[in-house]
Amino acid sequence: MTAPIPVPALPSGVDPAWLPPAAFRPLGSRRTLISGTGPLVDTVHGEVAGASDRFGGQVLRDGQEPGASYDLVLELGDDDSDELGDEGFALVRADGVTRVTAAGQRGLLYGLFHVVRLGEAAFQGERARELHRPALALRMLDHWDNVAVHPVMGQVERGYSGGSLFWQDGRARGSREELERVRCYGRLLAASGINAIAVNNVNVHGAEAHLLTDRIGEVAAIADALRPYGIRTHLSVSFAAPVVLGGLPTADPLDEAVRDWWAEVTGRVYEAIPDFGGYVVKADSEGQPGPFTYGRSHAEGANLLAAALAPHSGTVHWRAFVYNHRQDWRDRSTDRARAAYDHFAPLDGAFAPNAVLQVKHGPMDFQTREPVSPVIGAMPDTRLAVEIQATQEYTGQQRHVCWLGPMWSEALRFRPEGQEGPSVGDLVRGGGLVAVSSAGDDPYWTGHPLAQANLYAVGRLAWRPDADPRAALDEWIELTFAPEETADPARLRSGLHAVLDGSWRTYEKYTAPLGVGFMVQPGHHYGPSVDGYEYSPWGTYHFADRDGIGVDRSQATGTGFAGQYAKPWAEVYESPATCPDELLLFFHHVPYGHVLRSGETVIQHIYDTHFDGVAEVEEARRVWAGLADLVEPARHARAAERYEEQLRSAREWRDHINTYFFRKSGVPDARGRLIH
Repeated sequence: MTAPIPVPALPSGVDPAWLPPAAFRPLGSRRTLISGTGPLVDTVHGEVAGASDRFGGQVLRDGQEPGASYDLVLELGDDDSDELGDEGFALVRADGVTRVTAAGQRGLLYGLFHVVRLGEAAFQGERARELHRPALALRMLDHWDNVAVHPVMGQVERGYSGGSLFWQDGRARGSREELERVRCYGRLLAASGINAIAVNNVNVHGAEAHLLTDRIGEVAAIADALRPYGIRTHLSVSFAAPVVLGGLPTADPLDEAVRDWWAEVTGRVYEAIPDFGGYVVKADSEGQPGPFTYGRSHAEGANLLAAALAPHSGTVHWRAFVYNHRQDWRDRSTDRARAAYDHFAPLDGAFAPNAVLQVKHGPMDFQTREPVSPVIGAMPDTRLAVEIQATQEYTGQQRHVCWLGPMWSEALRFRPEGQEGPSVGDLVRGGGLVAVSSAGDDPYWTGHPLAQANLYAVGRLAWRPDADPRAALDEWIELTFAPEETADPARLRSGLHAVLDGSWRTYEKYTAPLGVGFMVQPGHHYGPSVDGYEYSPWGTYHFADRDGIGVDRSQATGTGFAGQYAKPWAEVYESPATCPDELLLFFHHVPYGHVLRSGETVIQHIYDTHFDGVAEVEEARRVWAGLADLVEPARHARAAERYEEQLRSAREWRDHINTYFFRKSGVPDARGRLIH
């Protein structure tokens, strides 16, 4: 009999997030049979054995006690392989037995975690056979982690949760305790449905470039720690690697020596990491090298790496975040929002089958409110992945509560061809969902304990893009806070929903209005600066003047960006009369007196929402304070501390924005409130 793989032990003081021991009580107190062999089956065995040791249950492997009866059966078999695939599972309960069947080892692992999510409900009554299979084959996190601390971006670019889980002081974390925490991280991710990670920054600096070659052993050690939970490791690479690392005079994707170099290096990567997932590439973007240097297209660049990966079943993720970051702010014809479509839509059908074009969900840069990128609906013959940002670069940097599940759900449910067409979630089935990770070596993984809800939601929405995000939030609350074990479970649940449910819209209210975006401090992007990027080369403008605000992206009089959408949406976005209010300033420059559908003018909306947003933060802080007797003290104290900063910052946003537009427009607040 194979000994169970022990459940990884977290370092003292680290929050178990959504896998606390209490979550395994219903499973661990019962008699379980595990049938099947393989390394992930051993992981399943270890999970159940650990729970049984803690809660008094019993776990047996197939053949140990023939004819015995069980409460739970977890079995691996190939009878349903066509129906279930490698990652799906079936769940049924009949005659007092809960049975999970999977055709692949990952499926059995996901089935186990599904039983944990169900809790006692998994063992009550009868349950007809349910089929659970992920809609998206790839569900991935990109870590923007630097091996060496970058002088500007630090250890983790756009990281708000301490240092990197993988790298420290220019090397891979290699102690037993450090690798155990990496394994715990893989466990957390698998429990939410994630199956892949890129372990270094898409902006590949000098030290990171060498991970591809002479430092691949460090990546292999990380991959070893993640493998027991079915997480495949990917690597961000520099397009110029043949020059930087190989000593070649060129990185031209059509040069035979370059192609040979990539093939040889990639072969060595797979010798070190046999289940390596592939490469992530940021090319010809914000100063990163790419195929434009050689007069080649993005498709030719991506296909170079795809050819090297194809013999090993690997995938290249080619990011579509390409635009002119040296724009003249006086040039109203150049539009950063247009750039991805202009670069990539003409290349539809030109990418190799194992190349995935990774497209940000909005056309700008993870703003609090953006339309869905038109690229996603414009490339039917290209594998696409949609990229979202769990790390809260523009949504409060994990110092503010901003539950992003509803934002991502809106994007994934959007139908680029109109209501009869496929959703974004449908269109990216071949490529997947990728999120910039919010995790670091902070004891709470995500800095703010409540920001864990966003990381959990990434996996759940990647598994089912049409899922109700509130259901994912319910799962996270039940697993993380175990309300039933508190003195007042109803108050705990209602309090958590009160502070999380509307937090995205609260954040939107006290920051940039009506989809205009940015208005943040340059560089670090935290806190308000209305004109911080207004005269910069980055193309992130609001064009506010004394008469109005917003960017004209109409076809008739503006940049033409609205015309990149299919007809139903192009027509909706073209006119201020039909454009949704929440996107009005993204698509149109309008007078301050323009009347919204709410009946308010734009300027009064700005004043009202900024006052309302602060009031909502004050109320959320009050509700959280009232949960002190129901939440573990250290966790409660950390979030309470963050609420103080959120309230300070929200007031700062309110005062900066309202003062700016009062002085710009000269229009007073109709309600006579203090505006400086």
